[in-house]
Amino acid sequence: MSEHAPVIAALLTERTRRMMLDDAAIAQLNGLGSVRWPAGATLDAAEVDRLLQGATACLTGWGTPPFDPAARQRHPQLALVAHSAGSVRTLVPATLFDEGLRVSHAASKIAASVAEFVVAEALLAMRGIHRLHHALRGGGEWLDVRTAVPQRLLGARTVGIVGAGYVGRAVIRLLVPFGCRVLVVDPYLDDREADALGVVNARLGDALAWSDVISLHAPVLPETRRMIGARELALLRPGTLFINTARAELVDEAALLAEIRSGRIEAALDVFDHEPLPPDSPFRDPALANVTISPHAAGHTEEAHLAQGRAMVDEIGRLLRREPLHHEVSRAMLDRMA
Repeated sequence: MSEHAPVIAALLTERTRRMMLDDAAIAQLNGLGSVRWPAGATLDAAEVDRLLQGATACLTGWGTPPFDPAARQRHPQLALVAHSAGSVRTLVPATLFDEGLRVSHAASKIAASVAEFVVAEALLAMRGIHRLHHALRGGGEWLDVRTAVPQRLLGARTVGIVGAGYVGRAVIRLLVPFGCRVLVVDPYLDDREADALGVVNARLGDALAWSDVISLHAPVLPETRRMIGARELALLRPGTLFINTARAELVDEAALLAEIRSGRIEAALDVFDHEPLPPDSPFRDPALANVTISPHAAGHTEEAHLAQGRAMVDEIGRLLRREPLHHEVSRAMLDRMA
């Protein structure tokens, strides 16, 4: 590589690098310029600052320390942050956007994984598969178990989607072919777009009251933080399935736990106020048969991780070739995205 080749800072922990970049992606990245890798398995702010010296672009991901507001002043040549994970809100301060730093992210590559997870949770709940399994394992009589666990067809249900961003739209694309009636709550989705997606625009209260399944996909903003509280949860009909693979901050967790404990609703939760979920968390109580919990796993598939890494290596290549970026986050987008 020429001494005049652009410098690319790979700001990835060893664990994240193994997840996001296969040999082909690493070879492609090395072909774009002089790539600097961390000296050890982890990263801290000082190491980030060292790697960014003279860098034109950087590749970031889960485990990359947040940029400080003065980063642009210390590294004026830095043109692009290519984030191989999803949200950039806690990684890049808004002031750096205002100072001309360009940012791309791979959030769209996560959407398919989350969407499949959501539909899987809905299908499992509609057919009561977890309950059938545990009842039979517990010695339940064959026909008694089948009779005791209600069987419902997902395609005959009304599903409410709160948030029509990358993930919400991916969920919609999977649900519509089932024949579901899909209600969408999103102030930025107009009726023309809703018609094109095959969904119906709805207010939050109506979606909660009319849906058999509710799935959250909204970003955490001042207006959405704890948007689902005791009053909103009370609108859910008995037996409604409440899915949250987005952010725990969207929901009053204590109010949700109370509803689950009442047995009135079912829930599938992938995000929590405290992560990792403490061993003594009430959500781990085996007696809560009407909730399934998972460790913030909805977006994590091997295929999605590698697609995220490839997408951001491609993005760095576009920057260096002075081509339009495909995954750029604008300053205006930052105010209303996850």
